[in-house]
Amino acid sequence: MPPAGGPVEGPAEGPAAQPLLEPGEGVPPVITTAAELAGVIAAFAAGTGPVAVDAERASGYRYGQRAYLIQLRRAGAGTALIDPIALPDLSGLDAALADAEMVLHAANQDLACLAEVGLVPRRLFDTELAGRLLGYPRVGLGSMVENVLGFVLEKGHSAADWSTRPLPEDWLKYAALDVELLVELRDALQEMLRETGKLEWALEEFAAILATPPKPPRTDPWRRTSGIHRVRNRRALAIVREVWEARDHIAQERDLSPGRVLQDAAIVELALKAPKTPAELQALPTMRGRGARRHQTAWLRAVSRARALPERALPEAGLPGDGPPPPHRWAERDPAAAERLKAARAVVTGLAEKHGLPTENLMQPDAVRRLAWTPPETVSAASVGAALRGLGARPWQVELVATPVAQAFLRLETEAVPETGAGDAPED
Repeated sequence: MPPAGGPVEGPAEGPAAQPLLEPGEGVPPVITTAAELAGVIAAFAAGTGPVAVDAERASGYRYGQRAYLIQLRRAGAGTALIDPIALPDLSGLDAALADAEMVLHAANQDLACLAEVGLVPRRLFDTELAGRLLGYPRVGLGSMVENVLGFVLEKGHSAADWSTRPLPEDWLKYAALDVELLVELRDALQEMLRETGKLEWALEEFAAILATPPKPPRTDPWRRTSGIHRVRNRRALAIVREVWEARDHIAQERDLSPGRVLQDAAIVELALKAPKTPAELQALPTMRGRGARRHQTAWLRAVSRARALPERALPEAGLPGDGPPPPHRWAERDPAAAERLKAARAVVTGLAEKHGLPTENLMQPDAVRRLAWTPPETVSAASVGAALRGLGARPWQVELVATPVAQAFLRLETEAVPETGAGDAPED
């Protein structure tokens, strides 16, 4: 049994992990019709226990993050592979599974695309997050299945274009195997969480995932263009914005990943060189690919629009953030805050090592920064705990962190008060 609260050690020695080459009941057919879906709904409604769920997207190939295959497995029902393009409404299946716990690996990656087709877990077990809380150094599905259950999963198609139709048989086998042992993995991890005293932590984390609303659209998403730090002036930033928006329109219209229409490096080069003619554009190294040249008229028009903008319409060099400044500037701007951040980080690091989990899972780094930059007016365990709860910390995190962080802050306050010497007297 692992030490209470401490990290889980992987198996030191034992039989070599066994390759898992075929699903136990073979590769099921892909469900593409309403009649077939009705059969799946009936089977899964009659099944028992948690439901293993996974989704395959076409990241890097298609626009957006929609699911192109959904895999489910439940005791008594077997495995189902559903085509959500042919069957975009799975609300009937969702209703049949309303009382079931859904088991996902890295749930945050799949919840949005599952919600698009009407599958919304009410109860969740995230095997990746459980692995993190247990201190496993590698928490990918393959690593967890191998280290916990002793089987090796074939992972050759994780980056495939799952929008392909028909899907190749070996891809379907891979997809079915992804849910083959997910419930068994969940059961083993739950027992480890219970043995280490971390089960309540995990349940709070799973509930928090389900309670977190979808992220709002980013402000100025074009500012996330890779390499934009090379763009130094507002006119060039306007070119980045115009070209990025032109690319996004084309990518959405053609249902292609934006990077397949025009790479970020090409957007930055257009901003830096600002070509005026097709010849100048074609001379740029990043514009030699067929994809980039195919829409060269759109890129030149975007550059021209940015050139024509009045000064007042140019984007600002940077947007003001809603949080504290970068930590490397704290010592200059607020030395006391820099000391609080150093102390809080030391507390979180020490507790994370003690309990055998990553520091970011014990407390979000952003919460630590915000607390250190703007601490409660009167520091105490209660006030620090309230501040952390306001920053999204879960009860188990507050229970572990609030008191030692408050004590660290109070020590700093005490050290900052100058001592009165024996011969000194206060001024009138």
